[in-house]
Amino acid sequence: MDGRKVLVVGGGLVGLAAAYRLLEKWPGAKLTLLEKEPSVGQHQSGHNSGVLHCGLNYKPGSSRARLAVTGVRQMIAFCQRHSIQHEICGKLVVAPAEDDVPRLRFLLDRGTQNGLRGLRLLGREEMREIEPHCGGAGALRVPEEGITDYPAVSAKLAALLGSAGARVVTGAEVRTLRQAGGGWVAETTAGAFGGDFLIACAGLHSDRLASLAGEKLDIRIVPFRGDYYKLKPASQHLVRNLIYPLPDPKFPFLGVHFTRLARGGIEAGPNASLAFAREGYSKTEVNWRDLAGSLSFPGLWNFVRRHPGMCRDEMGRTFSKGLFLAALRRLVPAVTADDLEAGGAGIRAQAMHPDGALVDDFLFVRRANALHVLNAPSPAATASLAIGSEIASLLES
Repeated sequence: MDGRKVLVVGGGLVGLAAAYRLLEKWPGAKLTLLEKEPSVGQHQSGHNSGVLHCGLNYKPGSSRARLAVTGVRQMIAFCQRHSIQHEICGKLVVAPAEDDVPRLRFLLDRGTQNGLRGLRLLGREEMREIEPHCGGAGALRVPEEGITDYPAVSAKLAALLGSAGARVVTGAEVRTLRQAGGGWVAETTAGAFGGDFLIACAGLHSDRLASLAGEKLDIRIVPFRGDYYKLKPASQHLVRNLIYPLPDPKFPFLGVHFTRLARGGIEAGPNASLAFAREGYSKTEVNWRDLAGSLSFPGLWNFVRRHPGMCRDEMGRTFSKGLFLAALRRLVPAVTADDLEAGGAGIRAQAMHPDGALVDDFLFVRRANALHVLNAPSPAATASLAIGSEIASLLES
């Protein structure tokens, strides 16, 4: 790649990290990164709870497991090197009843297979020494989990790219992509940009960008919005660090949880319901093109048929504070409605098959002069530097 012109589309953490790792490997590359927003990291990278995920629950051998374990250590080192606020505070995964404790042992085994260190099963009393207000019969202590400030990480990566000679162009929404002279030309709202090689990391719009590049896809991005509440300042003593529910292997989403934020405060959530817009951060925001795209996709209806109860419950929590609270009280019984105030929201870009199955791993499509990142769910923020290295390695092959 030295001396070649590389075009990166997408200024979220994955696109930024891919560009950063590529210039580490090939400092002579002439790189241009295009981002449609006025600044980088404005969507999934900036609308999340800031957790440093260490790879506990991912299938052993999967890219998500491998890159999460590698990525969390790389992200911690990056934050240390650049004085970005972060903390390895650990988390508890809580079993609500005695019958659920064997599932904690399954998680312990899975995390151990994935290379996590220091995992420990806790009884009720040990659990409450760490989180005094936590309910449940026991917990798994995950000491390598932490929190960080991902918007600050995004801004630092963009600054480092500029220092390394890359061009980071914001306000550059790609309208068309065409091949020309063995490379690519991207027509954007900020002008035309060319490159010998295209790296597409478009997140919520990754399927559309791939289609612009001529890819024939059967998967589609279906956006799921996650709503958050926050604990009011007077109630923040109820949670010290991170408290998560025991994941149910029958369901694809994790469930609401409590997260201490790197910038201060305690967040509660998110749920997961169909978003009416790929960038719709309020419950009433509708983009008719996005909504029609979701509703016309057979995969969405097959997904609902696969998980009718979960879909009903998640949608209920979207519009009912009482139902949301009931889920939170399974983790911290002392929480009341008066402890909660409205928080923000995030949109998860989830690739889905026509049969309703979710694409459960990172998905990269490599072509002769292009690489598309078509699915990068959590823990993509944590693993972004490791994903960047993976992309650089794929370009070398």
